[in-house]
Amino acid sequence: MPGSEWLKNRPRLLEAVYAASKSALRLLHPLLKRVAPAGWRERVFVWSEEVSKGYLFNCQMCGQCILHSTGMTCPMNCPKNLRNGPCGGVRQNGHCEVIPEMPCVWVQAWRRDALMGRYGGEVRVLQPPVNRELQNSSAWLNLLDGVDVERPPGWSTIELEEIESG
Repeated sequence: MPGSEWLKNRPRLLEAVYAASKSALRLLHPLLKRVAPAGWRERVFVWSEEVSKGYLFNCQMCGQCILHSTGMTCPMNCPKNLRNGPCGGVRQNGHCEVIPEMPCVWVQAWRRDALMGRYGGEVRVLQPPVNRELQNSSAWLNLLDGVDVERPPGWSTIELEEIESG
């Protein structure tokens, strides 16, 4: 998998960069919306995410980034695209059952989550299914515009509450 393993194995540092980026973008977003055309803004953000997150995390451009909730490990790199934990087929050596030479994404996520501060423990939060309509869009813009938290049809908060209390 591409990316800097040295950096990926320092999730607390990545968490700090994420938090700072989120704060800065929240401040700049209203200005960007006023001065930059939507199409240009989307292209610039998508390009920057493809370059930076593509290299660092092998980003699959799902448009709903949850790196901060998964130990700064992209769950979309799981060959089964599992977003809420391992499949149960993790080998004894911690590698993937589908691609035996690849470490299980979820084993890495759990280990890295334990090293995080502010977002540590969020790996236990139930994530909604991926909204495939957001594929190849900017996760940052989707976050800032609130699009990333809109539930796909058929996934309601009532279902979430039943699962969490069950």
